[in-house]
Amino acid sequence: MILYPAIDLKDGQAVRLLRGEMDAATVFNDDPAAQAEAFVAAGCEWLHLVDLNGAFAGVPVNAAPVEEILKRCPVPAQLGGGIRDMATIEGWLSKGLARVILGTVAVENPTLVREAARAFPGQVAVGIDARGGRVATKGWAEETDVEVTDLARSFEDAGVAAIIYTDINRDGAMQGPNVEATAALARAVSIPVIASGGVSSLDDLLALRDCGAGLNGAISGRALYDGALDLGEALRALK
Repeated sequence: MILYPAIDLKDGQAVRLLRGEMDAATVFNDDPAAQAEAFVAAGCEWLHLVDLNGAFAGVPVNAAPVEEILKRCPVPAQLGGGIRDMATIEGWLSKGLARVILGTVAVENPTLVREAARAFPGQVAVGIDARGGRVATKGWAEETDVEVTDLARSFEDAGVAAIIYTDINRDGAMQGPNVEATAALARAVSIPVIASGGVSSLDDLLALRDCGAGLNGAISGRALYDGALDLGEALRALK
């Protein structure tokens, strides 16, 4: 199982939100590329990047720090937030991004997800963010009636590389991930699932790894910044 250190970008800084609330942001580093380099130095094999402003605006906002991370870090990175048309997808992948994450458009324009997955095999992931089992979009600001499992299953034949599943109520709360819901989703689809939201300790990571659902990866942010999770130790434990 791959551990993805998270760098959430707001106003050019690396921050963490509490349950997706933009006004509940804690700044952890005003040099996101330096933070990314520290994660790479600790041994991470991937980086997970989120353009928080972009998720609300619907277009990339924190392009400069993302591009700096791509320039300075040799490991692959995936990015979500504000990626809602083919031109933006093509632009990011041409700049060296390994994988784009499509969230809002997975609900509003699933045809785009399918077209992108065909055009860029292995480089398109679907981000499914949920409260109470229902999908939220536009930076988690809008809730839909779409069920998580229904949305995931709709992309079974699309060729997407992964589904990144976030339980919004656990995100940044340091209360542990929703292992049961994540495992249930992973069992319901053949697409690799990456868990996000609430990973706050090594025990949480091991619980996800050992849940029996074959999770592909897990994302952690606040726990790494707070020191509750040691990246080097976690990477060694997951080997």
